[in-house]
Amino acid sequence: MIPDFQTLMRPALNCLADGHVHTTRSVRETLADQYGLTDSERAHLLPSGRARTFDNRVSWALTYLAQAGLTERPRRGHLQITDTGRHALADNPNRIDMAVLEQYPSYRQFRERRSRRAPAPQPTDVQQPDTVAATPADLVAQALAENRAAIEGDVLREALGLSATGFENLVIRLLETMGYGRAGSVERTSTSGDAGVDGIISQDPLGLDRIYVQAKRYAEDRPIDRPKIHEFAGALLGKQGDRGVYITTSRFTNGARQEAERINARIELIDGNRLAELLVAHEVGVQAETTATLYRLDEDYFETL
Repeated sequence: MIPDFQTLMRPALNCLADGHVHTTRSVRETLADQYGLTDSERAHLLPSGRARTFDNRVSWALTYLAQAGLTERPRRGHLQITDTGRHALADNPNRIDMAVLEQYPSYRQFRERRSRRAPAPQPTDVQQPDTVAATPADLVAQALAENRAAIEGDVLREALGLSATGFENLVIRLLETMGYGRAGSVERTSTSGDAGVDGIISQDPLGLDRIYVQAKRYAEDRPIDRPKIHEFAGALLGKQGDRGVYITTSRFTNGARQEAERINARIELIDGNRLAELLVAHEVGVQAETTATLYRLDEDYFETL
């Protein structure tokens, strides 16, 4: 019998307990051997026919472990346990499931991102009353919300792992993809010593219409406060600018938001959650993987026959 994805969480994490970097494929193969899956069970496909059931369930287990901060991805297709993951194994000798993951702040943030998109129930392999009553469209919406929330967490972690220069390049690439500077240019300026400004968006060929950019790669526990916004406003004033965008992987304090409202310039504040949403929405650093088409009966068509 193919185990459900929550049952696979602790065994999957235990595969990484030696602290070495493992491939996702090796974890899948180890788990399949541990559960003694037959060739037929290993090859069993999802109803869509596009992925194997067991592989899909392992992927979901690994996704949730990563969202809780129990694992990390040092590079594509590779996994490694974190210190938090080691403690989780010691503290939960029998089972790790979504109820256990709720104690980790990063997992709760993932749940909050998901809940902003759809009132989706937790995905399980056992049908619950609310999923039984759901329409196919509801189920698709729930799956999309799950995927979007998970990938936003992944892309934000990748952004946080960049160098300061790499993060500035990412921000510039995002703004270009969003269409800013299409008639002019978008350029990174921090290397030129342009104090207080990391980028300039020229909205017209002559550079008369400009938006100034500040990009800060900070951890969640290092929020942007009021003095940082005041400094950026001063930089705008020094350039006779009245528009700016402040982008960070962290968050803004209430004081910072109040300062942005108070000053005589328009400053848009983009925190980590919003940044992740924009990166995914504009497909910067992510790739579309699967599309689904739902059909409904065209009653009008049959009436014309």
